[in-house]
Amino acid sequence: MPKIKQRQSIRQTLSPQQVIQARILQLNVSSLEEKILDELESNPVLDQSESDEDAETVEAEQEVDYEEDPDEYEPANIYDNNQSKDRNIPMAEQVDFVEGLVRQLDGLNFDYWERAIAEEILWNLDENGYLGVDPILIADRYDQSDNDVESVLQKVQQLEPAGIAARDLQDCLLIQLQGKEQTIAYQIVSEYFDDFANHRYHSLQKSLDIEKGLLGEIIDEITALNPRPGEGKIGRGTDMVIPDLLAVQRDGSWKVIVNDSWIPDLSLSNEYVTMLDQKDLSRETQKYLKEKFDSASWFIQAIQQRRHTLTAVMEAIIIRQKLFFEGKVESLTPMKLQDIADDVAMDISTISRSTRGKYVDTPYGIFELKSFFTESYTLESGKAVSTKAIKDLLKKLIEDENKDRPLTDTDLADQLKVEGFPVARRTVAKYREQLQFPVARLRRQLTH
Repeated sequence: MPKIKQRQSIRQTLSPQQVIQARILQLNVSSLEEKILDELESNPVLDQSESDEDAETVEAEQEVDYEEDPDEYEPANIYDNNQSKDRNIPMAEQVDFVEGLVRQLDGLNFDYWERAIAEEILWNLDENGYLGVDPILIADRYDQSDNDVESVLQKVQQLEPAGIAARDLQDCLLIQLQGKEQTIAYQIVSEYFDDFANHRYHSLQKSLDIEKGLLGEIIDEITALNPRPGEGKIGRGTDMVIPDLLAVQRDGSWKVIVNDSWIPDLSLSNEYVTMLDQKDLSRETQKYLKEKFDSASWFIQAIQQRRHTLTAVMEAIIIRQKLFFEGKVESLTPMKLQDIADDVAMDISTISRSTRGKYVDTPYGIFELKSFFTESYTLESGKAVSTKAIKDLLKKLIEDENKDRPLTDTDLADQLKVEGFPVARRTVAKYREQLQFPVARLRRQLTH
């Protein structure tokens, strides 16, 4: 009985209108355009209106001879921002990788609340394709048990590419080895992962009591698996991206502009409004029209809500990252999703949807919104600094090191201390791994 009450609660919490709002919010500008076109095609009640001003503009443009003076009639560009600098506006991927994963959910048997959780999982994948939040947080948000979320997660992990939505590298490899639980490869990843990850092959051979040649074949099998199924796909276009937002400085203050001026004026079709008022309509037709009216109305509201949310989130980011927007682009202040959620009085999942795969055009370049979020590291002095600053310096130290004598983690820690960042060796190792640099021994081997 308690379980039933929980599911009733989730249905009330996640109304169809709220689901539409969440889906629209998480779309980037290119995907939003595609979604609007699809909705206009599939919902006859949704109408695209053309104002008298638009009609006059079109008519005037048709009368202009562009060849006579092409510069005079150059169409307005929202990226100009009253600045004369040239811009190379990027092209975005037409179909977002995560959206493709969401579509795969259609082939799975989900209840209403399970589908909502599944989408929540997918929109919280990090750049490697791993689940970027603790499943407990998702369980709390949707008022479900840990086991319920775990069950949904296991279904999501069936999607392609294999390994998606894993918790970590070990989990990612085990997912790809499903069906091979009785093999030595599965045993290595599940029981001897630390030895495998650190290339302690002699120890592996001794523990498994197998020949060196056979171990080599099994290692080759494991290393052929995909360690990062989302790499280069999540939150990125094939080449470049179109900014969803513009941050421009006017009269000493910052103004946020949502890049959706191209969106047509959407409204409910007058023709179908009149039809709905007819008394001789069948009950089935009335029901159909009512559903389409609700869907169209929620869709229009969702677009408006997206504009409001993106603006509020970006304005809060500008306030928190004051130094960055003063031109000190390397001086990011430690900031978490929860900080912005508190500032704008929104749920953290809303902030996650608002920032994932969204880009802002600033006077200093185009940046992904999630790049403004960085963890903090507290120095011995008590001062909190951005981990990004430490990682940037660590990356530079490794790239500039003597390739014949690469710096160990201890050496790197000493160098960071000299630069004003007294970081422990184990922390250096953690950041180095996050930057995808191997240990010093392997970096030296890679150069020969």
